Amino acid sequence: MKVNVNGITMHCELEGPESAPVVTLSHSLATDLSMWDLQAAVLNSGYRVLRYDTRGHGRTDAPNGPYTLEQLAEDARALLKALGIPKTHFMGISMGGMIGQILALKDPGMLRSLILCDTSSRIPEEALPIWEERIGLAQEKGMDALVEPTMERWFTASFRGEPISMLEKIRGMIRATPLKGYVGCSRAIMKLNLTERLSEIALPTLIIVGEEDQGTPVAASQAIHKQIKGSELLILKSAAHLSNIEQQNAFDTAVLDFLRRWA
Repeated sequence: MKVNVNGITMHCELEGPESAPVVTLSHSLATDLSMWDLQAAVLNSGYRVLRYDTRGHGRTDAPNGPYTLEQLAEDARALLKALGIPKTHFMGISMGGMIGQILALKDPGMLRSLILCDTSSRIPEEALPIWEERIGLAQEKGMDALVEPTMERWFTASFRGEPISMLEKIRGMIRATPLKGYVGCSRAIMKLNLTERLSEIALPTLIIVGEEDQGTPVAASQAIHKQIKGSELLILKSAAHLSNIEQQNAFDTAVLDFLRRWA
């Protein structure tokens, strides 16, 4: 479905029983809402599941950037309002987790709980040249040049060697990401600096991270866990950045258990 909000047209999917609690899923940089296919199939029997393509990704508009994380959070907030959803559980991975943190800080009343997956609350200054290098590579050679380096960060070597259809699907998402969207959202992520503010969050919070995540390592999740009082931290073995895919069963079990306790 297409919804006009915050000056853009956003693509989203809303599935599951209309009377059930809503769970909103926010994807990573360089993917789209279908990276949550496995979780949506599990969740939509008992929950109303909202998935959306972030600004600059999938079938949502990709206007000229740079963007800001506050803008991306406002897109999500405006989408929820347009769909008549006053309150939701919010699960975000990587960039989606950054958006979730901002929503929790700016408008906690609209959230029932927060699930932060393989994400960070701050981009250290020493990492900025790496981001500039990725942006430069994409601008010079196109998104195809980012596919395999990204897959190496997102999945462990053993998992990448398996004949799994979702791996090709993720490659296709990276390749299809609009350059303007990738650069705009990368610039937004580069300015992330929320760690000291996270103590303001009083929502039920689950933090999940792959033990072998290179991009947003375990230490980043531990920093979030330390700041959000009462939060829960789960470290998944044999998983890298997209732990929802690499360790789907353990990931889904933890999410369902958490949601049942806070529904």
